[in-house]
Amino acid sequence: MKLLPQSLFSRLVLVLFTGLLVAQLAGFALHMQERGELLAQASGTQSAQRIADIVGLIDPMSPGERETILKVLNAPPLRLSLDLPPLPAEIKDTDAGTDIHRRAALLLTILRRLLGNEREIAVQVTRIDITPRKGKGKGYGVGNPRYNRSADETPRSTERRSVTSVTRGLSFVAQIRLRDGVLATFDTNVSPAAASWPYRLLLSILLLLAAVLLVSWIAVRWATRPLKALADAAGELGANINRAPMPERGPVEVVRAARAFNTMQSRLAAHMRERTQVMAAMSHDLKTPITRLRLRAELLDDVQLRAKFAGDLQEMESMVTGALDFLRGMDNGEPVQPVDIMAILESLQADIQETGGSVEIEGRANAPYRGRAQALKRCIRNLVENAIKYGRRARIVVEDSQQRLVLHIQDEGPGIPAAELDKVFEPFYRVEASRNRDTGGTGLGLPIARGVAELHGGSVTLVNQAAGGLEATLTLPRV
Repeated sequence: MKLLPQSLFSRLVLVLFTGLLVAQLAGFALHMQERGELLAQASGTQSAQRIADIVGLIDPMSPGERETILKVLNAPPLRLSLDLPPLPAEIKDTDAGTDIHRRAALLLTILRRLLGNEREIAVQVTRIDITPRKGKGKGYGVGNPRYNRSADETPRSTERRSVTSVTRGLSFVAQIRLRDGVLATFDTNVSPAAASWPYRLLLSILLLLAAVLLVSWIAVRWATRPLKALADAAGELGANINRAPMPERGPVEVVRAARAFNTMQSRLAAHMRERTQVMAAMSHDLKTPITRLRLRAELLDDVQLRAKFAGDLQEMESMVTGALDFLRGMDNGEPVQPVDIMAILESLQADIQETGGSVEIEGRANAPYRGRAQALKRCIRNLVENAIKYGRRARIVVEDSQQRLVLHIQDEGPGIPAAELDKVFEPFYRVEASRNRDTGGTGLGLPIARGVAELHGGSVTLVNQAAGGLEATLTLPRV
């Protein structure tokens, strides 16, 4: 999927972050559920204890004393009435189902434990809308509408209050028969909003999540760094076979991978050296008979025959030199330094014009390019000479920016079949079937040019122009 991060580091961090977040959210949800249950039980226990205390206080009093004490005890969130009818036999609120029955049974059990089983006790729990009030008797309008009284014993239907909001809560109504037969009705409620939000718990969860993520980020970074180092080393190996070996340190697996990579690099470097030495020896051995043949050709009396011999010997020497340059590789230890690309182009333009060719330069490089001067000159010369050879004239368009330097070398030749645009970069491959030195070449110019470009982190591409001719594009990154 395109939305997923591409690097191994990013994917591991995403997996860890998602897993930790889900675990923390699940734990927080379980905590909130258990917290709500505990708060409800604590609230019910507290209400039952207060009811039992009031019953113990008013039970031995006379009716007159009860009326006096009633005004003191009847305050939010608890209402006490001595003249209300009995509770209905069945619970009318079916919205909460078994939860309502469970809470009613819990309150009844606590009251019986506090007051004794011999008393007549009835309990009803319902869900209600709790309305905060302003002004006189601040608090909540509480309890079952049938049994609720305000602080001044005014029925709720005639009570005026300033409503600011409505929340869902639980109404606890308990009726207890006193010793003289009077039915005492206690009406209270519990608001879910009464319990404050657990900000400290949220803060601790966020701090724990941040700490674990930080540790995970460091751990993943530490674990994936050797892979990045190995990938970088593999990328540099193609450009410089003689690069410094990887450090063999870290975990056992990393050390083994680094050691295997260094062994592979040393074997490749040894193979390249052996091949270069063999080709250098062959080149040296071939140049000696070529030189003798050139001297003997000078002794021929026939001028035309002497010229043919000299041309063939020159072609042989050119092929040997080109093959040796290619096999040696582009990185011959030349230092990287600022290179004046415009000076190279103007020098090539002058050399080619002296031999009758035509080179046109358009645009300029804004600043010197850091690279290997001789390798870059060889690369550009091969592309320009290829354009002159097959297209009679060359047009060089220079485009420079902070990110890259681009040279477009255009010719007016017949172009190359589209199927062979990539094949011409293979060593010794030539589109022209003949081996005539005037048209076919050695088949190493373009491979050498691409090798130099890749040595600098760039590229060489070919494309047929719509108006005719071939365009070679040399791209050299500046960063």
